[in-house]
Amino acid sequence: METTHRPAARVICLDAAQRLLLLHWRDPLDGTLLWEPPGGGIEPGETPLMAARRELSEETGLDPSAIRDRSVPVERDVWWNGKRYVGPEDFFVAHFAEEQPTLRPTGLLPDEQVHLHQHAWVPWFDLDTLVDRIEPPTLMSVLAALVPDGPWCDLVR
Repeated sequence: METTHRPAARVICLDAAQRLLLLHWRDPLDGTLLWEPPGGGIEPGETPLMAARRELSEETGLDPSAIRDRSVPVERDVWWNGKRYVGPEDFFVAHFAEEQPTLRPTGLLPDEQVHLHQHAWVPWFDLDTLVDRIEPPTLMSVLAALVPDGPWCDLVR
């Protein structure tokens, strides 16, 4: 089993109704599905914030300037396509003034286009009803750390 150390950045996107944007990916190796916020690896010369903005733009077409510059580090350990990806990921938050902004993922690579199953704006209180795995499993704690005055904080503490 191959292990890859990959620093990455992700963005928890919140719409006007406090829904979270999650991307639903299908693993190319075994077909399992997982939900996670937009994001990906940090390229050489990028800061985590630069990577978060680039990834948000590529994967969703949403305005990258909506990302706030404060992040929360999360140690990740994820299996994808037969590889184990480990390492820190900086999670950022972005707020959008409209409800369920339309996505335009024009920057997805061809293999990403094939494996992106769908996306959804999920109410934070419905996250535990999703059938497939959510990455990271501590997503609500990460959200509470990024937005400590949100309605989810009493449930996370």
